[in-house]
Amino acid sequence: MNNFDELLNLSQKSAIVTGGAKGIGYGIALRLAQAGASVLIADNDEQGALNAAKELTEQGFKATALMIDVAVEDDIVRMIDTCEKEFGSVDILVNNAGIFPPVPVSQMSDEQFEKVMRVNLRSVFFATKHAAGVMKKQGNGGRIINITSIDALHPSMVGLAHYDASKHGVWGFTKNSALEYAPDKIWINAIAPGGVQTPGVEAMQSAQKIPEGIDQQAATEAFLATIPMGRMGEIDDIGKVALFLASDMASYITGEQIVVDGGVLLT
Repeated sequence: MNNFDELLNLSQKSAIVTGGAKGIGYGIALRLAQAGASVLIADNDEQGALNAAKELTEQGFKATALMIDVAVEDDIVRMIDTCEKEFGSVDILVNNAGIFPPVPVSQMSDEQFEKVMRVNLRSVFFATKHAAGVMKKQGNGGRIINITSIDALHPSMVGLAHYDASKHGVWGFTKNSALEYAPDKIWINAIAPGGVQTPGVEAMQSAQKIPEGIDQQAATEAFLATIPMGRMGEIDDIGKVALFLASDMASYITGEQIVVDGGVLLT
C-alpha cells in the first residue's frame, strides 16, 4: 500500500493540458506541476501558452508550451509527439480546450454549430485516440481527463444548444472509450464544472448587453442563490479534482463524471 505522499506523487509522469494557457486549464496544469508532473501546455494562444509555461518554470516546475489548433488532427499528433520527445512519455492527458459562443438555435448557422463540435468534441476524439495509442505502447497505463460541464447533464441557458450537444457528446465518448481502454490500464474520466469565474466566462459576460431595466447586481445575487454553497466556483476547485483523477487516489475509477458545481444540480 502506498503512503499518502506517494498517492499524489506525479514526479515520474508527463501531462498534456489543452487550453492550458489560462482559466481552468492553467489551474489544472499548476496542480499537476505541483505534484511533480512535467506539463505541456497546448493552446491556440501562443503567447498565453508561453507565458503560462514560463510562470510554471519560474516556480521551479518542468513545463513547456506549444501552439496548436485542437480541431486539427495533425496538430494533435504533433502535440502528442512533442510531449513524448520533450519529456520521454505521455502519461496524463487533460482535454480541457473548449468554446461556448452563445447564439440561439433560431439564429445559429451551420458553421457556428460545426465549429463548436470540432473544438469541443472532435478534438477529444483525436487526442484520446492518439494519446491512448502512445500510452498503450508504453505499457504503463495512463489517465485521460475530459472537461465537460453540468450542461452535459442539464441545460444552463438558451443560446448554448451547440455547446450542450458537444458536452453531452464528450460525456458519452468518455464512457465508451473508458470501456475500450480499461484492459490497457488507461482510466478515462470526466469533470463537469458548474459556474466557474474564468477569463472566458468574464469575456462572455462583458460582451453581453444588459437589457434596459435589468439590475445586474440583483441578477447576480439571484444566480448565486441557486448555488447551495452560495458562491461561484474557483479555478482551483477544478484543478484539485483533476489532480485527484490523475493520481493513484483514483486508482479504481474509470468511465465516471465528477460534478463540481457547488450543489447546483441538487436544485
